[in-house]
Amino acid sequence: MSLSRTCLCCVKYLMFVFNLIFWLGGCGLFGVGVWLSFTQAEFSSLPLSFPSLSAANLLLVAGGITMVTGFLGCLGALKEQRCLLFMFFVILLLLVLTEVTLALVIHVFREELDSKAQNELREGMKKYQSESGLKQSWDNVQKMFKCCGVTNKTDWYDVLNGTLPSSCCTVGTDPCTDGWGEPCYQKARQWLLANIPSVLVFGVCIGVVQILALVFSMLMYCQIMCAEKHLD
Repeated sequence: MSLSRTCLCCVKYLMFVFNLIFWLGGCGLFGVGVWLSFTQAEFSSLPLSFPSLSAANLLLVAGGITMVTGFLGCLGALKEQRCLLFMFFVILLLLVLTEVTLALVIHVFREELDSKAQNELREGMKKYQSESGLKQSWDNVQKMFKCCGVTNKTDWYDVLNGTLPSSCCTVGTDPCTDGWGEPCYQKARQWLLANIPSVLVFGVCIGVVQILALVFSMLMYCQIMCAEKHLD
């Protein structure tokens, strides 16, 4: 076996292992997204800007794309096809750039995004009395987190003519005159941050694997080109 062929085999199996880890990581992200979606099913009628709902959708999309990309990388490594490897490299590069851009945008514009999400939720509150699904979702959120309103219980005053929904108080308190003081947006965000650290660590590990997969896919692409030149 020639030296170039030996190098190609080494890179091939290394790339396969990294892409297998990458694919499993995608399964993990998708699984967490599904779990988060099920735990938030009771208030699925709320706008997607609600913290835990937006995180669930983001994890589902990221996990799905990662699984497909990882599978493509494994297939390209085993088949030793330059076309598949190049496609994998381009998709993965775009994915990494999108992730970095998204992380920077969220970090830089987090206050503006929070403000926009809160305004969207307040706007949605106006349909509380006309949409039963939305009413049930808001009631479930406020009972679960023991909170009231988006940023303050006074958010309800414009919607319910100066009164509060019964879900703003403990069960059996009707009418509700002095609801829970903590805002729901902040409570949901705190719950999300308390449950997400392990996912963030997992995400960083996936990011490292992505970079290594990019390197190995390009190495393998170059090795296949060299091997084809030697055969010619």
